[in-house]
Amino acid sequence: MTKKFKRLQAFDVTLHVKQDGFVRAPREAQRNWLLNRAMGEFVDDLNHLDVLARDMVPGVDAAPLPDRTQLDLADDEIMERWQRPLMEAMADVATAGHGDVLEIGFGIGVSATEIQARGVRSHTIIECNDYVVGRFEQWRQEYPDADIQLVHGRWQDTLDNLGTYDSIFFHTYPLNEEERIDHFSQGTTFAAHFVPSAANHLRPGGVFTYLTNEIDSMSRSHQRLLFKFFDSVSLRVVAPLDIPDDVNDAWWSNSMVIVGATK
Repeated sequence: MTKKFKRLQAFDVTLHVKQDGFVRAPREAQRNWLLNRAMGEFVDDLNHLDVLARDMVPGVDAAPLPDRTQLDLADDEIMERWQRPLMEAMADVATAGHGDVLEIGFGIGVSATEIQARGVRSHTIIECNDYVVGRFEQWRQEYPDADIQLVHGRWQDTLDNLGTYDSIFFHTYPLNEEERIDHFSQGTTFAAHFVPSAANHLRPGGVFTYLTNEIDSMSRSHQRLLFKFFDSVSLRVVAPLDIPDDVNDAWWSNSMVIVGATK
């Protein structure tokens, strides 16, 4: 049985290792180094989160999500204005090679417009909502000479029928309360469940970008997920974000990390 303690002015941390074989390195000094490292990083993270929490906006209480698969959604129910700098930064990542781009979710067309403005060889968009598809058809008329294709359906039902791409831009949202609980509330980022599919549909050297829900760095668990499927990861902090105090989205910080995960 091993115990580690950290006593600070604001909080105490105790690590009680109950199984002797847990984190059992060849030498006891190596095990202590690993456990001390974990404790040190946890304490550092808590202290840093204490600082970040002071600048968060309160937001509004989240109501249970109705099924949004075919719901007629207002613009701010799809994407709030403060997200636009994030869409621009993600478009920079997705279009750097000016190749074939797959975009998951059309929304109100902000990210699609940013992608087209930067120039790509082809642009495929997956969208399941009939109302949003109607908005896409209107938007599509602005680019008569561009190679833009719409795949009507959920990505879970359509992606296996598609090929590979030079980049994938993932900006969609939970379609119901179950998805919010399973893939957002209990995880780092909503995109986590899409990561294996992104890797499968990227060509060698292709890049994946999405909303990370990371404030100013990236957690170790998030990094491990990406490095399981990708060879390299680039990060960029986008700030300041002009988030209103009564923001409806489940994001309350004035910055977010943008990622480019390269296969």
